[in-house]
Amino acid sequence: MRYNPIPASVYKNNRAQFSKALESNSLAIFNSNDIYPISADSTLPFEQHRDIFYLSGIDQEESILVIFPDALEKKHQEILFVRETNEHIAVWEGAKLTKQQASSLSGIQTVYWLSDFKRIFQELTAQCDCFFFNTNEHYRQAVETQTREDRFIRWCKNTYPAHKVGKSNPILQRLRSVKSPEEIAQIQQACDITEKGFRRVLDFIEPGVWEYEIEAELAHEFIRNQSKGFAYTPIIAAGKNNNVLHYTENNRQCHKGYLILMDVVAEYGNYSSDLTRTVPISGRFSVRQKEVYAAVLRVKKEATKLLVPGTIWKEFHVEVGKLMTSELLTLGLLDKADLQNQNKERPAYKKYFMHGTAHHIGLDTHDYGLLHLPMEANMVFTVEPGIYIPEEGFGIRLEDDVIVQSEGIPLNMMKSIPVEIEEIETLMNA
Repeated sequence: MRYNPIPASVYKNNRAQFSKALESNSLAIFNSNDIYPISADSTLPFEQHRDIFYLSGIDQEESILVIFPDALEKKHQEILFVRETNEHIAVWEGAKLTKQQASSLSGIQTVYWLSDFKRIFQELTAQCDCFFFNTNEHYRQAVETQTREDRFIRWCKNTYPAHKVGKSNPILQRLRSVKSPEEIAQIQQACDITEKGFRRVLDFIEPGVWEYEIEAELAHEFIRNQSKGFAYTPIIAAGKNNNVLHYTENNRQCHKGYLILMDVVAEYGNYSSDLTRTVPISGRFSVRQKEVYAAVLRVKKEATKLLVPGTIWKEFHVEVGKLMTSELLTLGLLDKADLQNQNKERPAYKKYFMHGTAHHIGLDTHDYGLLHLPMEANMVFTVEPGIYIPEEGFGIRLEDDVIVQSEGIPLNMMKSIPVEIEEIETLMNA
C-alpha cells in the first residue's frame, strides 16, 4: 500500500461497536469487492468494499470478515479469511498478505486461509440463529451489477434456509457517519493533497489549455503525494460546461473569458475529500462573474454555520434554500412573481440551484449517514452551493469539507485552499 494505515486499534473499536448493535446469537459476514472485468483479460483496478475496510483495515481482494460475538469459542468471535499466496501469485501479482500481516493490520487474532472458509462457516452456522448480511441501502445507490456480496447472500440462503436474516447496513450507516480522530486525519490528508493539486493548476490555467491537460496536472500532483489518484471521476468544466452538474468529458479547450469549474479531489488511504472551485481562465473575473461568485460564497459561508449538532439534514436544506432565494433576487435572476407562483415541491430557486448543499463524506464520497437523525459532533459534511445560468453561459459552484463541532461553527478542513476572489486573482496573476 502507498498510504500510511490507521492503527489496528481503530478497527478493533469499530468491530466492538458493531458487535454491541448485533442481535443476540447473530453472525455477520462481510465480503471484499470483486475485481471487475472490462473485456478480454482487462480489469478495473481493485477497490476494497468500504464496509469490510472500515471493520478490518484489510485492503485485499477475496477477503471475508466474520463477526460472531456469541461464538462458543472466543477465537471465533472475530475471524478473517484471506487468500493464500504462492510462488506463482507472488511472481505475477506480488505476494498477498500473510496471516501475521493480516492480523497486524486488523487486530484480529484468528486468521484463516480463504480455502478454509466453508468448513469453518459450517461449524459456526450450527451455533447461530441469524445471519446479518451486508446489503447496500445507501439513499443514492443505483447498483445493477451483481456483487460478490450478492452471490454470497444467495448461496447462504440456499444452503442454510432455516436461519433468520438481519441487515448490517443500518448499523454501519450510524457508526460510519461519526468519524474517529484517525479517520478525520486521513480525510485531512486527502484535503491537503487536494490543495497541492489546486495550487498547481492555478499556475497552469490560461487561455488555450485543454480541460484534460488540467486533469493531468492534478493527477500528477495527487499521485506524487501518495494518493491513488482521484476520489471520483473528475469534473473539469470550462465555459457552458460549468452548467452540466456531472460533466466528465473534460475534452474542451479553455478560452479567454470562460470560467473553469473544477469538482475534483484526491483520495488518501481509501478516504475521500470533495472540493469544488470555479476560477477565471484569463485570471480575472468579469463584473457579472464576480457578482454571482460572491453570492455563492456568501451562501456557502452562511450554510456552513448551520451544520451543528441537532440539525436535521432536510431542515438544513430548507434554510439554505431561503439563503439562495435572497441572493437570486439580488442578482435579478428571480423576482417577486417567481416567488408568488412557485411550487412548494419545486421552489423557484431550484431553477438556478438544482442540487443539494451537503452530504456526508468519508470512506465514500457520498458517505454513510441516516439523514433522518440529528447531526452529531465529528460528522464530516460537504458544503456546496452553486448558481448555474445557462443563458449567461456560465455557472459557479464552491465546495469545502467541514467537521461538525460539539460547540460553535464547523471546522473547515479546506480553509487553506484559496476561495476568496482577491486571493484567486492574485495567485493567477503572480
